[in-house]
Amino acid sequence: MKRKLLILLCCVLPLEAVLSQEIIPDKIALPRTHTQDVSLLSEVDLLSVNPKVDSIITNGIKNEAFPGAQVLVAEKGKIIFHKAYGFHTYDSIQPVALNDLYDLASVTKILGPLPALMKLVAEGKLDLDAPFSTYWKPWRGVKNKKNITLREILAHQAGLKPYIVFLNRVLNKNGKPKNRFVKKERKKRFEKEAYDGIYVKDRFKRKMSRIINRSEVSSEKKYVYSGLTFLIFPELIQQLTGISYEDYVTKHFYAPIGAKTLGFLPMSKGLSNRIVPTEVDTLFRHTVTKGWVHDENAALLGGVSGNAGLFGTANDLAKMMQLYLDYGVYDGERILPEKIVKEFTKEQYPDNENRRGLGFDKPLLGNASLPFSEAYPAPQVSPESFGHSGFTGTFVWADPSNQLVYIFLSNRVYPSRNHRKLYELNIRPAIQQVFYNVLANSN
Repeated sequence: MKRKLLILLCCVLPLEAVLSQEIIPDKIALPRTHTQDVSLLSEVDLLSVNPKVDSIITNGIKNEAFPGAQVLVAEKGKIIFHKAYGFHTYDSIQPVALNDLYDLASVTKILGPLPALMKLVAEGKLDLDAPFSTYWKPWRGVKNKKNITLREILAHQAGLKPYIVFLNRVLNKNGKPKNRFVKKERKKRFEKEAYDGIYVKDRFKRKMSRIINRSEVSSEKKYVYSGLTFLIFPELIQQLTGISYEDYVTKHFYAPIGAKTLGFLPMSKGLSNRIVPTEVDTLFRHTVTKGWVHDENAALLGGVSGNAGLFGTANDLAKMMQLYLDYGVYDGERILPEKIVKEFTKEQYPDNENRRGLGFDKPLLGNASLPFSEAYPAPQVSPESFGHSGFTGTFVWADPSNQLVYIFLSNRVYPSRNHRKLYELNIRPAIQQVFYNVLANSN
């Protein structure tokens, strides 16, 4: 049956798609608790899914939404769909492979600092409703920040400034790096490497913190997405745990679930996986950014940050999202308390028209009743579902009610971040909805 399915799949796909993708028709297990669950998707269902997903992706590549991508879907703890499409770049030399490493961009937020914060809340080392300044001393004397709670921060309800372009502090008016902040060789006090041959002054991290401390705060408490504190969280985690942020998340989360590729600075890890390039950077690095974090703020911190910097494969992303979907359990082992995961993944301020959980993104309020073009993400995701997107073209989503994990990886910023067809064509929700349609027909 497996062989027949593979032959049938090849028959309905465009030739160029077959040549540039790998097909996994079998249902490959992700270790989890409820092994007795039976999948609702038959091989016939999956056969109907393939041409629809292929068509959406092929159209995306044709319209230069991305040079290549991959899609992974797991249902009830089993990978039921995982395919790679296209190439690393538009020169069509290197085909995308299922075990390629991607720059995850803002997906880092929910896979890096967030599980650490969840664990620290569970252990009583952090209180969601206490002022963040209780734990982050630099905010204690800052009038507009001293009373902001961690809950408000994580739900993007604190009124913090959305983003600060710290690269502007490093470059002069001609776009050249300022010598006092950047060197071409590693030197004393210039140990943080932003890219090959770009070393940032170690103390620039303090400068970033000071600028954040002095940044404006809106007096109006409403939803405004801000990633500023995710630049701070790694240092806070180290202060509270006594070990580095990177070591902490590896020890307590990535290692226990076998997510071996998840981590920072992949060039230094000796991994055999190929790394997908992100952008031809014309602002800072003036070359193809590959294997180094694309986000400039994270780069100025040496590539290890809470806002960006994680790299990983689709399979390892699925493992982390499965951990969340099962409310803190993976392969029978309790890693996070159920009540903590449920608290972080629920809407916090819906009465203020804020859909967000704590760190996690959520569906738009009233999402199911919206037209497809206005819904986020797919119209039929449950209100209990959650996830996050990344600037580089990444997206992860878990739906406990429907037992689905959805992973979409691409390098939509190649060769330029000005490429926005991924959004304009609504590609990620369209693919996600394909699987919900099949589920609806199977019930």
